[in-house]
Amino acid sequence: MSGETTLTLRRPLTQRVDASTVAWDALRGLDVAAIEAQEVWVEGSGRARLGDLFEVTAVPGERVRLVGDLARIDGIGAGLAGGMLVLEGDAGSYVGLGMRGGSIEIKGRAGPQAGGALPGAKRGMTGGEIVVRGSAGPGAGTGLRRGLIAVQGDAAEGAGRAMLAGTIVVFGAVGAEPGLWSKRGSVVALGAVTPPTTYRYACTYRPSYLPVTLGYLKRRYGCPVTPDHLSGLYRRYSGDLAELGAGEILVWIP
Repeated sequence: MSGETTLTLRRPLTQRVDASTVAWDALRGLDVAAIEAQEVWVEGSGRARLGDLFEVTAVPGERVRLVGDLARIDGIGAGLAGGMLVLEGDAGSYVGLGMRGGSIEIKGRAGPQAGGALPGAKRGMTGGEIVVRGSAGPGAGTGLRRGLIAVQGDAAEGAGRAMLAGTIVVFGAVGAEPGLWSKRGSVVALGAVTPPTTYRYACTYRPSYLPVTLGYLKRRYGCPVTPDHLSGLYRRYSGDLAELGAGEILVWIP
C-alpha cells in the first residue's frame, strides 16, 4: 500500500518541544485521530498532543512527512526502526536519537546530536540512514553503532565522537575533533578537515567500498557526488589511538 502521512505545523513555535516519546514507526498505519493523540512535552507548558501542533492528513504508506520550521522540536525520529521520515525544514536536537532502521531526510539544517546519543549514553544510532541537506550541529553521530549519516553542508565540532561503527559522510567542512574517542567506523571528509592529534596518517589510496557508498547516496538521495569523488584518492588517518585505533578519517584529495 502506497501513501503518505503529512503533519503540517499549525503556527511558529515559541517553546521547545520534546517529541522523542512519539511512536514514529506507528504513525505510518494510524488514522488522523490516533496520530493527533500522540503526546509530546512542551517546555514550560507540559504535555500536549501532536494535533495541537500539527494539522494531520493520513494515507497509510511507508512515508511520513513533517512540514514547517521544526528547529524547536527535539527528538524527531527517535527510535525509528523502519519507513521513511521526511522533514521539510530545519530540525532540532537529537533527530534520529536511538534510531534502529529506516531513513530520515532533513531538507534543512539539523541541530546538535543528529543520530547521536543522550548525555552519558554509550550508544546513539544503531541502524538506518540520516541525510541532512543543510548543515549539522555539534556531535552528529555521537556513539554511532551502525548506520549511515550524510551531511551535504558543514558539520560542526565533534562529529562521530565515540563512534563504535558506521559511516559519516560530510560534503562540506568538518568541525574540530571529528572521530574523537572513536573505536571503529569511518568519517569521510569531502571538504576541509583537521584530524585530531590522536589520529595518525596511514596511507593515501582509493578505498574500494567508498564508491559504492557514495554512488548509493547519489542515486537514492541525489547527494552532490561527483566523478572525482568516486575515482579520487583519499588520505587515511587511523585512530583514535587513545582507544582501539581501528577507526578512520578519510580525506578526499581534490
